[in-house]
Parts: sequence; C-alpha cells; structure tokens
Amino acid sequence: MLYLQKGPQGRSTIAGRKKKKAPPPSDRWVRGRIVGGLPCIMKFSERKRPRNSTSAAAAAITMSASSSNGGSAYYDVHGRDAKPDVVYKEATSDSTLNLLNVQELVTWVVGDGILPSWVFVKNKPLIPKVVLLYIPGLDAALYMLQSNLLSSLKEFCGNPKPVLASSSIPDERHTIDALLTCRVKRKRDAKTSNQSVEPDGNDMDTFDIRVKLSTSFLLVSGKLFSLDDLKDIPFPITYYTLTEKDLEENGYSFNLPGIVPTVSAPSGSSPHKMLALDCEMCVTEAGFELTRVTLVDVKGTVVLDKLVKPTNPIIDYNTRFSGITAEMLNDVTTTLKDIQEEFIELVYKETYLVGHSLENDLMALRISHSLIIDTAVLYRYNRGRCCKIALRVLAKKFLNREIQNSGSGHDSVEDAKAALELALLKIKHGPDFGSQQSTSRRNLTALLHESGKKCSLIDNVSVLERYSDTSCNSIAVFSDDDALSKSMKEVKNDKVSFVWTQFSGLMSYYRRRAQDPEKLKSFVAEVIALQTCDEKTARKRARRQICPELKEILCELDKKIRQLYGALTDNTMLIICTGHGDTPLVQRLKKMLNQEEETVENRESIVQALGDLKAKAEVALCFCCVKH
Repeated sequence: MLYLQKGPQGRSTIAGRKKKKAPPPSDRWVRGRIVGGLPCIMKFSERKRPRNSTSAAAAAITMSASSSNGGSAYYDVHGRDAKPDVVYKEATSDSTLNLLNVQELVTWVVGDGILPSWVFVKNKPLIPKVVLLYIPGLDAALYMLQSNLLSSLKEFCGNPKPVLASSSIPDERHTIDALLTCRVKRKRDAKTSNQSVEPDGNDMDTFDIRVKLSTSFLLVSGKLFSLDDLKDIPFPITYYTLTEKDLEENGYSFNLPGIVPTVSAPSGSSPHKMLALDCEMCVTEAGFELTRVTLVDVKGTVVLDKLVKPTNPIIDYNTRFSGITAEMLNDVTTTLKDIQEEFIELVYKETYLVGHSLENDLMALRISHSLIIDTAVLYRYNRGRCCKIALRVLAKKFLNREIQNSGSGHDSVEDAKAALELALLKIKHGPDFGSQQSTSRRNLTALLHESGKKCSLIDNVSVLERYSDTSCNSIAVFSDDDALSKSMKEVKNDKVSFVWTQFSGLMSYYRRRAQDPEKLKSFVAEVIALQTCDEKTARKRARRQICPELKEILCELDKKIRQLYGALTDNTMLIICTGHGDTPLVQRLKKMLNQEEETVENRESIVQALGDLKAKAEVALCFCCVKH
C-alpha cells in the first residue's frame, strides 16, 4: 500500500508502510499508480540542471540570435567541442506529460514553438534535425516488464517520461492526430461577415456562436466550386473521413448479409471525386425500405435522382418526412438491385461520399463504402458524441437557408446539397470551423514549413493522406522493414529538419490477437488469474508468461531502434513516443460485454480485467536523446 505525505517545501512524496533506505543522490525512484494489477516502478537518473536558469535562458536567446550567421557561429559561441543535449527538469507532483507536451518539444527545437516546461534543451541551435518515432502499443507496464528485451531504449535515451494518453481509449489515429496537428490562435478576418442564427428549441447554449463565413465560397451563380478550386486548405480532404472506429460507433454496419461493397474505378476512368447522397424511405411490412435515391456532385449538379419500388408491401409512405406519395410510386419499376447497380457505377471506392447520418441511407441502399464524410459527425454538440444536430438546424445556422419546411416532406436534392456545402465549409476553414474554441488546428508540417523547415512523413498511405501536404516529403511504406529502410535514408537528408515514422508491428499483433477467439480467451484468463496474486508474484508471472510471438516482436523492435539510431547523423534529436497500449483488446472486451451479455462467462471478472487493461493502456512513454 502506498501513501502520499508532505515532504520538504510542501512537496508530496510517496511513503510505504515501512521506511526504506533512501537511494543515492544520483538516483530517484518514482512509483506510479498500479495499472493492470502491476505496479509502475521506474528508476530515473537525475541529470544536473544549469546552476543559473536565468543565465541558461540568456544563453539560449544568444544562440537563437546567432542563427542568422550560419552554423559555424554556434560553434564560435560554444566552442568546437560543444554538444547539444536534453535534460529533464526536476519532477513535480503534476509532472506527467500529455501528447501535446511531446509535440511542443518538436516545435521548440525545429520551429517557432514555445519553450517546453518539462525539459531543457542544451545548445539547441546545434540540433539540425528531429526524428519522431511513433510506436503504438508499447505502454509503460509492458516496457517495465520486458525492458530487457528493449535495452536499446535505455541505452540510447536513458529513462523515459510517462505520458498520459487519452482516457477515452480511442484508436491510434487519435494519438497520431495529437502529435501531427497543432492548435494555433484563430486569426480575425475583416473581410468576412459575421452571421449568428439562433436555432429552435432548447439548444440556445449550443449554437450561441459567432460564425465567420467567406461569402465568396458558398455559391457562385448557384453552383459550388470544384474540388480543384480548394487551395491552401488546412488539412487534406481525407482528414474529414470517418475512421474505422468512427464508422462502428456511428452505426455503419457493413458486415451484414446482402450488403454490396463499392468497387475500385476502372483503369483510365475519371470517377467523381466527391458526391453527396440523400435517400428517402417508407415503412413496409419488413421495416424501412428505400423509395428515392439522390446523388449530387460538387458543383451542385444532380447526377442521380430516381424513385425505387420497395420489395415488400408499403404500410406507411412516411410522406410528412419522405415527401413520397402513392401516386409517385404507381408506375415505378426500378428495384433495389437496379439502383445498386447504377449506384456503384457512379460511386467508386475512391469517391468521397458526403451526407448527414449516412448510416441510414447506406443501410437502405444495402451498400457499403469506406470514404465517408458525415456532417452529423463533423458538426457535433458540445454535450457529447452521442448527440447529433439536425441538418435543418445546421443549414439555417451556417448556410442561412431554410430547408425541410415545405410541409410536403423532405426534398432529397435539397438535403444532399445542404450536406455537401456544410462539408465544404469544414474542408475550407478547418475541422474547428463552427466551434466556440479560440484556437484552430493546423498541420504540424505546414507550420514547420512556414518556419522554413522541410519535413518528411514516412508512414502508411492512410496516415499520409490525412496529414501530409505539398510542402513535405510524403513517403509511403507498407511494413516496418520498409519504414526502417526509408527512414535510415531520409535521416541523412541535410535538407530535412523533421522526420516522422512509425513502427506498427506491435499494434498489428494486438489486432490479430483480439480477433482470434482462442488467443483472446487465453489472454483474458491470464489477466484474471493475475488479479488474484500479490504484486510481486503478478510481476514475476507476467514477465515469465510472455508468449514467443510477442517476445520475437519486441526483439525485432529493439533491433530496428538500434539500426535507426545508428543511421542518425551527429546532433540529431530522437524522440520515441509510444502512444496507447493494447487498445484492440480493450475495444474487443467492451464489445463483448455490450453485445454478448448472455454468453460472457465470469462477467464480473472481465469487467474488473477491462478496467485494469484500460488503465494500463492509458500510460504511454516518451524517450528522448541527442545522437553524439
């Protein structure tokens, strides 16, 4: 049992039941909270801080001022034997970092960022490059149990700093988003006009926002711009598409029988880059069925608008919402299969499909598609993820347009155009458009480019599509071996100041294990068994019971880190951030408990194990060093 007690100068210290001999002055033991039944114990070597912090700050200013005189000026100031270094500042009671703190170190060293409060960078101007390596899945508990298999981390970087990841346990893309996007103060544009439209009902507090719109962007002669006219957008269009986890959380069910997937565009064809979809449904003996399908292109032109005859007898035409009447469907012969064939000849895998709560439209169509931009997700309530804003409210507020108020039902063409324009506003002005925040998100590579720094992103295609732009080198890779090979070459590029790459083999292993029923059952049983042991026994058992496959992955990871470090040029800073832990397992167990209540055995034990695994997955690590 651990207790917190006041130490000298009012600092909190950790005490046990029995007094133990204090460690030597050169060492400091930090014991964090117990996660996953395993205590987080780390030993950190103290590094000496400059005796006079004011002098150190002044020296840093002097170094920065001399940067315009060329690299030799730095050595003239500090001497030819001067070396840059990273020194962790003295730990405080709130010294746990978050992902933003890690990003701040990058922008401070190679950009125009602010001085991080948790670290001192000695001789910063001598650092020509920062390499940020992301290793998802390597949480603090796993590292402490298997640090002998990852000896390169301590050998090169010393002891890590704990990083508290998001408590909501999202997928790893949220961690990448936190590292590769920056929050900057919004700029006021005198040329834009303020519009503030009050919604109906009790949602005044949610929509009490002053929104600035670029009036030239909305409509030109009644037609929208082409996507090619969207220049200098804050993020690539792919940034606004739903992730796999987003699709699952918002009810996009693609694994049901009878679902038809979209296909890749034929070679040499020119598919639509973006289409907006809206469907109308009626109530039949089998439930809701499709009665109308509309597709609108980015210029506002209707490319498909057809009525569909439901397969089963109609109970309610749902006219007050759908606008469909019995007379409209009398002579209709188009079936669901007919419209599916026509739809997949217009919407290919490469097409961005825009709409409002498209999970309902795609379910009615019985079609699956992965590139989804859902305005119901883009424009969220500030009350939580589960609350969605009606399309008519968004159209009135942001487009200054009344829709769905004709009294004769919805117009799918009108709704599709409204959703499309709302999506384009987000794409044009950034993901924080329409929110109350005083800051907005920017791409890290774009900000560093504005500081005159060249960046290289080395990652899989999905990451590059979301975070790269024309200012940086985008290098697609398909495996960790490929990422290592390309990174070892890129870190030697003198024109590049920031390199990002990722080793994802550990997370891929977690995903495979979470989807394998036998491996999942075995691992959960081990976690439950460890809960009955004392701390010391649990640690020993967890260390011994590592499976051969995981051991091999960690050894290969250690080997890759050594190779990457060996390729670094002198004075390059290496930052290794681990992000979340085993999130696939956490998500799988949550899904089991939510959807398989009657078949789950030892439910109480699994709930307890889930809590421990979630807590463990939230504690990441940051390693940092300068190559000498």
